[in-house]
Amino acid sequence: MELDTIRAFLAVADGHTVTETAERVHRTQPAVSRALARLERDVGTPLFQRVGRGLTLTPAGRELARHAREAIDAYERGVRSVQDLTAPDAGFVPVAFLHTLGTWLVPELIRSFRVERPHVRFDLRQHGDAGLVDDLLGGLVDLAITGDRPEHPQLESRRLFLEPLRLVVPPDHRLAGRRTAPGRRRARLADVADEQFIVLKKGFSLRAITEELCGEVGFTPRIGFEGEEVETLRGLVAAGLGVALLPEPRSTAAPTTPHLRVTDVPASREIGLAWVRDRALPPASAAFRAHALRTSHEIHAQ
Repeated sequence: MELDTIRAFLAVADGHTVTETAERVHRTQPAVSRALARLERDVGTPLFQRVGRGLTLTPAGRELARHAREAIDAYERGVRSVQDLTAPDAGFVPVAFLHTLGTWLVPELIRSFRVERPHVRFDLRQHGDAGLVDDLLGGLVDLAITGDRPEHPQLESRRLFLEPLRLVVPPDHRLAGRRTAPGRRRARLADVADEQFIVLKKGFSLRAITEELCGEVGFTPRIGFEGEEVETLRGLVAAGLGVALLPEPRSTAAPTTPHLRVTDVPASREIGLAWVRDRALPPASAAFRAHALRTSHEIHAQ
């Protein structure tokens, strides 16, 4: 069976028309139709059924698609491994990471890695935590830098470091000027139990951590606004729309909103590195994994 036929089958399975698929695999539309018909004859059962003007997978088609994706993924990883072996200073590393880590951790990891391997290329994807897991399991990336190590039987992960979380309040908030030690602003999370929280949407680990920490001190946070970017949340807090639990900004400029150290519960999130447990990494990705495990804590401490 030709790889182009498998790719065409998967493209149609993903919702592309036969005409669109033909363009993607650089074949004519009749040639793609004949290839899909041969594939159905090979497996001995229909793989698609027509719904309206489109095609959808039959149960047999869904089962074949699962294995076909694994086959394409294995082939592409093999090609990359051969390329890495023939060009040991080069290679290709696909990585997914949280939005909040794209402003400091990921760029610094790549910069320091490329000091020794300057010709390595990277394919970078940003997601919430659920998207990171999907990319790993789907074979789109080799590694994912997460905000909470995913609990999935097919994934393995290691902690990179713990990132402190601060209670962020508006500038005119009653807790904004509280200091319990010289130069250190502190507050209890319980002090804002009756206030409105600004949080990330469900699917982000920081949302789950916020709810867990509030639960530990005895209340369920009252959600006022939901967002997809930490800096958006920070801006909404600055506008006086609520409070939030957020990592400290990495900018050297002083934040416009007070960031208070939480004293009544350990407020932090675990930054981790994850990969598929039984999937051998190509050399370049394996080298980057080792580099990230070795240097991330130092980068965080800077």
